[in-house]
Amino acid sequence: MSVDLRKIKKLIELVEESGISELEVSDGDESIRISRALPSTANAVATLAPATLAPDTLAPAVVVPASGASRDARGSDGFDLRSPMPGTFYRAAAPDAEPFVVVGQAVEADDVVCIIESMKMMNEVRAEKAGVCVAAPVENAAAIGSGQVLFRFE
Repeated sequence: MSVDLRKIKKLIELVEESGISELEVSDGDESIRISRALPSTANAVATLAPATLAPDTLAPAVVVPASGASRDARGSDGFDLRSPMPGTFYRAAAPDAEPFVVVGQAVEADDVVCIIESMKMMNEVRAEKAGVCVAAPVENAAAIGSGQVLFRFE
């Protein structure tokens, strides 16, 4: 498989400039889907999904902002970190590794809090702001939907 990063970058720029939320292009066994997590997010996410890619040859992680932090009844200091995409949720970088975040742990803005596997890509999800994890309602390796609460912080 040949990946032309310049073409991918141009497609990302096209998505950003046009204001569309998603673009998918296919060519034989290979396809690329570029989507934006939310219209207010300036960063586009590119995922490459060739039909013949084996699970043990996963592409490098794409960093995804965890857009969608929301305030709720817990007060102005609390926020939910929501999934920017559907996929499979992983608490750690490997099955035998320590979780990125556990209940009671403080995180800083831009800390990696989990990984979401989507379309055979491993996407790091980062905290948008600092806080202390007060709930982690999603089980490791669970299927998740876009916008689902992954962690609650105060």
